[in-house]
Amino acid sequence: MNDATTIPALMSEIGARAKAAAATLAFASAERKHAALIGAAEAVWRRRQDIIDANLEDQVYAGEKGISPAMMDRLVLDEARIRSIVDGLRAVAEQKDPVGETITEWDMASGLHIKRVRTPLGVIGVIYESRPNVTADAGALCLKSGNAVILRGGSESFHSSGVIHDCLVEGLTSANLPADAIQRVPTRDRAAVSEMLTMTDTIDVIVPRGGKGLVGLVQREARVPVFAHLEGICHVYVDGDADPDMVRKVVLNAKTRRTGICGAMECLLIDQTFYDTHGAPVITDLLNAGVEVRAAGELAKIEGTTPANPGDFGFEFLDMICATKLVDGVDAAIEHIRTYGSNHTECILTDNQAVADRFFTHLDSAILMHNASTQFADGGEFGMGAEIGIATGKLHARGPVGAEQLTSFKYIVVGNGAVRG
Repeated sequence: MNDATTIPALMSEIGARAKAAAATLAFASAERKHAALIGAAEAVWRRRQDIIDANLEDQVYAGEKGISPAMMDRLVLDEARIRSIVDGLRAVAEQKDPVGETITEWDMASGLHIKRVRTPLGVIGVIYESRPNVTADAGALCLKSGNAVILRGGSESFHSSGVIHDCLVEGLTSANLPADAIQRVPTRDRAAVSEMLTMTDTIDVIVPRGGKGLVGLVQREARVPVFAHLEGICHVYVDGDADPDMVRKVVLNAKTRRTGICGAMECLLIDQTFYDTHGAPVITDLLNAGVEVRAAGELAKIEGTTPANPGDFGFEFLDMICATKLVDGVDAAIEHIRTYGSNHTECILTDNQAVADRFFTHLDSAILMHNASTQFADGGEFGMGAEIGIATGKLHARGPVGAEQLTSFKYIVVGNGAVRG
């Protein structure tokens, strides 16, 4: 499938099949969707060696392309990560089915009873890069929320995503649900991405999951509505009333647990009062862990740091690199985050609840945390089982996008012969 002239026809067919499957899936029973997800989980575990073998092929391809170590880390699957995929599928299966849920209801003086009820979005297109686990996460969440999905994974994960997709289809067919409810674009050709972005007749929303280049392309060119975040420029602010031992533990985890995820800390802001009182052992911890600390102002005097350039603030490193500077109180931290942040995830470390409340009130990022690592910015850690992505826009879905966020709503209005005067 290398001839670009065939891509529009291919994608049109996939879109039509997805739209037909969505019409069936929209009213599928919760029990049948549960069975499909459990069947998929069992298939993934049964075929784990096939997935690992396919993933090794993908690693060779990715190595030849010269992808970054952070991207390679996202690509690699071993038995433990496959177990996490299985656990994620099972967790989504056990969640409450959002479709048909009454969000709110009320009576009017006219005699009308009105309910706002959750309903699927329809067909969701998911475009992602090297993480093959997104195949399972996106497929599961779309199925749970009654949506058909078209998956276009990265060229690096082509083989392992293919085997995982086969497992999802096995779950669908075992539960007597349409196999077309979860489709995978069967080509590495980038023309398929461009085609998806214009499929307004068959795709209801696009979710890009990947780096700035991919998300920027989607946001610029999509004619279909988009749930996305462009960058994860996550900040941690150490307040003057923070516990120094907690600061060291949380900051080190926020930066180093996994540097290639969008919830990794990219900028550390330290209150001047905290620094005057406790010094900066947290900087030393980062240096000892192998982090390149790009420090501004007084912090640049700390041995082992690298002087920061202006461009280091507001930059998503996705690597063992961190920008840091001193600020004069929470308001200065808020101003810095408003200037350089990406509305993804920000954290305040403090024992002063009033200061934490001010931080929460005056910032509008999708996720705000108090005394917790930014690495928790993840749908699984929010109890969603998995996530299809993290949205930083202001409409509909914000933060981790799980099954509930993949629904819209409709109004059910019931009268008893009511007429309007």
